[in-house]
Amino acid sequence: MSRRGFVQRMVAAGLTVPMAAQVLAIGGVSIAAAPRAYAATKRGGGGTLKLLWWQAPTLLNPHFATGTKDQDGSRVFYEPLANWNQEGNLVPVLAAEIPSVENGGLAADGTSVTWKIKQGVKFHDGQPLTADDLVFNWEYCKDPATAAVTSGSYINVKVEKIDDHTIKVIFAKPTPFWADAFVGFNGMIIPKHLFGEYSGSKSRDAPTNLKPVGTGPFKFKSFNPGDLVTGEINADYHVANQPFFDAVEMKGGGDAVSAARAVLQTGEYHYAWNLQVEDEILKKLEASGKGKVNLTPGANIEHIQLNNTDPNKEVDGERSSIKTKHPSLSDPAVREALALLIDRKAVQDYIYGRTAKATSNYVNGPPRMVSKNTSYEFNIKKAIDLLDKAGWKPGPDGIRAKGDVKLKYLFQTSINQPRQKNQAIVKQSCEKAGIGIEIKSVVASVYFSSDVANPDTYPHFYADLQMYTTGPGRPDPAQWMRSFLSEEVSQKSNKWQGRNITRWQNKEYDDTWNASENEMDPVKRVALLIKLNDLVIKNNVVIPELFRMSVSAAAKNLNVTLSGWDSDTANLREWHTA
Repeated sequence: MSRRGFVQRMVAAGLTVPMAAQVLAIGGVSIAAAPRAYAATKRGGGGTLKLLWWQAPTLLNPHFATGTKDQDGSRVFYEPLANWNQEGNLVPVLAAEIPSVENGGLAADGTSVTWKIKQGVKFHDGQPLTADDLVFNWEYCKDPATAAVTSGSYINVKVEKIDDHTIKVIFAKPTPFWADAFVGFNGMIIPKHLFGEYSGSKSRDAPTNLKPVGTGPFKFKSFNPGDLVTGEINADYHVANQPFFDAVEMKGGGDAVSAARAVLQTGEYHYAWNLQVEDEILKKLEASGKGKVNLTPGANIEHIQLNNTDPNKEVDGERSSIKTKHPSLSDPAVREALALLIDRKAVQDYIYGRTAKATSNYVNGPPRMVSKNTSYEFNIKKAIDLLDKAGWKPGPDGIRAKGDVKLKYLFQTSINQPRQKNQAIVKQSCEKAGIGIEIKSVVASVYFSSDVANPDTYPHFYADLQMYTTGPGRPDPAQWMRSFLSEEVSQKSNKWQGRNITRWQNKEYDDTWNASENEMDPVKRVALLIKLNDLVIKNNVVIPELFRMSVSAAAKNLNVTLSGWDSDTANLREWHTA
């Protein structure tokens, strides 16, 4: 069967083109190379590219980046072997080519992938990129003492050096989604010669955590954590005639509205990231004609997390310890009532408009991965009936209680106008049902900080409820769904770097996730991934609110290359002005 015929049949069966492409690769059919955004004729000459990230980076080691801001800041300087384009296809970056069965890079049984490294690539200090660097990155990330947030991409594989420019990634079992290690935002390569002495327990002491030396289009110039990152053109960049800009400034701080205004209205900056702003405000700012709003599809989800542990009880010097359980949120009836009290449609209509859509699912893309087994309902009366039947009775103050336990919760999120309005909507409906809500808003640079000593970061989750946006960052959600695995619980012993922030533990979920990692049949595997979503929703581990587009703003004459499956800064080498 022809490649086109195969893809058409896969899509007719409900599989997306990116997933069909992965199956094609396993089947030995080559994938057409993704076209480049534009044909550059010379390097430099574009002046300084001014970027505005209202959540400022706090460190520049991609393997410690707990927030998108740190991933994006790191991505200015570091690169992976390959990244994802908007269609969900792999594009080589540091790789000489994308592995396939046809070119000998991909084992037909899914047990290994061989990557050829592009030759002639140098780190910013002039040292060559070799296979030794990739082997080191694997060793560095999989070491528990390093406490890398990217460890999930490396702990279950073995990496062998074939020659100076070839490595082989060996999987312990057939792996249907093989493009994980060394790919996308989890795959940025740090140099062995600078980080080699800082593995394991010394990992946080590396000076290069704040002074990156990568292979990217821009070389590090300066960094003021929480404020400004600057870079200058890499004259030895491995892609001819790129980048277009002579320098880059990534300014942090402020808020999303001021960031949108700085691009769309005043023209002070070329690009603003993550504009979680009411759509009506964006439309008014866009009317000035100085910039444009970008809506990039992906699978980001604005959601409310429910703490499974007790944030107010300390065990062995640790709050929200897995040795505790939440005094009221451990009751399924309370969780179900809270889900009924979230007016998702109101949040969509009155806050986000065209930039988001109400949803009942945690996984919202690609389309084939989206469950049809869930639904949402806003019903205060039904929530009240549930709580009454479960024995939670209103007290003299109107707050429901059972014994000494009150339904009174601390609800935290980052400081951001739409989120504070969202909190107000939730608070209003909950109080009508007899649930008390105390609002807490944390400065975004703190809330999303990688600082393990800061108790107000979202991985600590020292609250009952919390809200933010997250997403898989790739067309396959399997690694992202590690966020609910028992082994991934975020806790003091792993420096709060585990992906499981809610600290929910469920054997059926763990077994289903493990089964999905062994299933080579794409249709059966999709069914398993959908089951993971359904288990999370059925147990109200989180309450999904909105499937969010990636919203950004760019100057009218700036051409940007964006992907909903990768970092906003993943393709700065291709950005240019008309």
